[in-house]
Amino acid sequence: MPGLDPYQNIRAGERGAWASIAAYLLLSGIKLAAGYALSSSALTADGFNNLSDIAASAAVLIGLRISRKPPDKDHPYGHFRAETIAALIASFIMAMVGLQVLIDAGRSIFAGDRAAPDPLSAWIALGAALVMLAVYAYNRRLAARIRSQALMAAAKDNLSDALVSIGAAAGIFGSQFGMPWLDPVAAVCVGLLILKTAWGIFYSSTHTLTDGFDEKELETLRGTIERTKGVRRIKDIKARIHGSNVLIDVIIQVDPELSLIESHRISDEIERRMERRHNIASVHVHVEPYEESSGSRTEGK
Repeated sequence: MPGLDPYQNIRAGERGAWASIAAYLLLSGIKLAAGYALSSSALTADGFNNLSDIAASAAVLIGLRISRKPPDKDHPYGHFRAETIAALIASFIMAMVGLQVLIDAGRSIFAGDRAAPDPLSAWIALGAALVMLAVYAYNRRLAARIRSQALMAAAKDNLSDALVSIGAAAGIFGSQFGMPWLDPVAAVCVGLLILKTAWGIFYSSTHTLTDGFDEKELETLRGTIERTKGVRRIKDIKARIHGSNVLIDVIIQVDPELSLIESHRISDEIERRMERRHNIASVHVHVEPYEESSGSRTEGK
């Protein structure tokens, strides 16, 4: 939403984190109780997955709260990257739980004779999947609107949990047809899905913390600036993500005959276009005189 205060964005993101925590608290309790009562390894593993999600969502919430702190002497750019660090911590929590689920499921597979779990556990898993799909849809829309990396990580976790529950239900239903080993095998799949989601969040977070930025998006931003009236050439452009904000540094070249006031107006127009078209308010524009030898001419429109 163009022009929206980034701190308002963060407060909006906290609502998504709370929605995830509430859903995980409810579902983990139901799944663990039903998993033990109905002898379902897959549903129990899914319940432990949701327990890890509570910790991960709490880390996201804490990161969002820290991000709301205004700039201070030690953090002149603010505390927005606490949000990305929270997503990184969440990935570690998920990875540890995923490994534990795999270990427990492996022991169950080699434990010998086992009875098929009660089919009621499969219906519980399917009901939980529907709940998590609804939470995923809410958080995904909210994260896209406020450009929150931490909340988008939480949304991906929500989707992975829905898929995990569907997989657990499939394993439980399969075990009813003389294949009780399908239940612990489904638990193994649960563990692998948890690890896959953890890796995706870890990679995205470390990419951002090391100032990585998507090349295609950078080219889109470059195109917007190049089409600004008065811009003859872009000498250099860099972008990085700072929490839910994108920071841009660009060096443009303009007609050397322009006055300081006219050059400043071009800079202002670039800032307005970036905010209006890309919801980016943090743009640092450096202006230099255009020289024919510096490169081919790129006239702005």
